[in-house]
Amino acid sequence: MVLKRKSKKVKKIKLIKPKPVSKKVLAKQQGFRSGLELSVHEQLTNNGIPYQYETEKISYVVPAHTSNYNPDFIFTKKDGSKLYIETKGYWPASERKKMQFIKQSNPELDIRLLFQNANNKITKSSKTTYGTYATKIGVLWADFKNGIPYDWFLD
Repeated sequence: MVLKRKSKKVKKIKLIKPKPVSKKVLAKQQGFRSGLELSVHEQLTNNGIPYQYETEKISYVVPAHTSNYNPDFIFTKKDGSKLYIETKGYWPASERKKMQFIKQSNPELDIRLLFQNANNKITKSSKTTYGTYATKIGVLWADFKNGIPYDWFLD
C-alpha cells in the first residue's frame, strides 16, 4: 500500500518595492526644513560658496510684541556686511506679514527671498504673485528655477 501525501500549497511572497524618498524627507534627514533649502545647500556646496545656515536670530517688532527671525542662509559680502537669503516654497499670509515686519524693523539689512516658484499667486483668487508682493514690500527676490543669481555674490 502506497501512502499519498497531501501537497502543500506554496505561498507566494509579494515583494514590496520601497517608495522613493522625497526631497523633503532627505532635507529633514540632513537638518533642513524643506527640499528647496536642501537644493540651495547643494548648489552652494557644489560651487564652493561658504555659508552659514540658520545661525543668527534677527529681532523684529510685530505690533504689541517683539519676535525673532532665523534667516535660512547668511553670507558675508566683500564689504563685510551680511546678505540674508530666505527660501520660500509656500509663502502663506502669516509669513508674508512677518517679512514685512522684519523689513520695517530692520531696513538696513540686505534680506532677499529665493522662491521655488515666484509666479505662484498669494491666494487662488489673487493676481498678485509671490514676486510682485516681495517687490511691493521692498524685498529683492529671485526664482530658484535658474539657481541663485550669480550677481548676488558679486557685491
